[in-house]
Amino acid sequence: MLNVGRLKVLCEVARRGSFSGAAEALSYTQSAVSQAIARLEAETGATLIVRDRGGVRATAAGASLVEHAEGIFARIEAAETQLAAVLGVRAGRLRMASFPSAGATLMPQAIARFRARHPDVALTLAEGEPEEIAPRLRAGEFDLALLFGFPGTRERPGARLRTQLLLEDPMLVALPAEHALAGKRALTLADLREEDWVQTSAPSPCARHVVRSCLAAGFEPKVTFESDDYETVQGLVASGVGVALIPRLALTHVHAGVVVRSLAPKPPTRRVVAATVTAAGVAPAAGTMIEILADAAQRFTDAPARSAA
Repeated sequence: MLNVGRLKVLCEVARRGSFSGAAEALSYTQSAVSQAIARLEAETGATLIVRDRGGVRATAAGASLVEHAEGIFARIEAAETQLAAVLGVRAGRLRMASFPSAGATLMPQAIARFRARHPDVALTLAEGEPEEIAPRLRAGEFDLALLFGFPGTRERPGARLRTQLLLEDPMLVALPAEHALAGKRALTLADLREEDWVQTSAPSPCARHVVRSCLAAGFEPKVTFESDDYETVQGLVASGVGVALIPRLALTHVHAGVVVRSLAPKPPTRRVVAATVTAAGVAPAAGTMIEILADAAQRFTDAPARSAA
């Protein structure tokens, strides 16, 4: 009989395209991953993984086994979900994932409230961008994930998932405190046409949407610095090297050298959702956590935006 643990290793190697990537994702040593693949190949009598210039990839036999294994994991996940439904929110586990700004704002208070009500449920939280964690949610690695997307775009990380809208998260203008436009109560993107820009890395969903929004306003932003850490983005803005659009969720702490202003007539806004897999019923623990997250999101929405006009 094939070993489920070794099948998980095979799937992770095929997904990551490397033994080291699989080892990091599974918290294994690279040697343990290599041994698991070797034992699985001995059990099946087939070569499952081959190395080439691009890294490692599954053979035809390996790809077939991965496909079947993912179906097995989905059935196991469904069984666990149904069992949890029978037991209710009394024990078990809830595996969650979130993008960083929601993980730093909504998740901590939601986790604290959940643990106070249900101390016997084991909670875990992983962090990543929506394009990273959505596929892992679909694969059954998580029970619940916080994702975001921008209306009117083809980028839909929540596709084929059950989602619940938590909040609309507007992007606000961050300016150096001494900037000539800092005195205006509200700005338009056209006001920023001649500015240097600081933004997240070019492939990121937020950066792509900033560029789309600027192009719609008639100009292409001149990006001088990039960072996927919004604290770093604020620091660069405070130093005077550029302006930035930052989601409100990432502005709970505003740098002393930064002023935040709203955009008129309507700012670019991302939709933050709680997502679960559609193939199985939502586990009671996940349903309860979504209710708590919705309340945390409402409290955040009702709070005044700091330093925003």
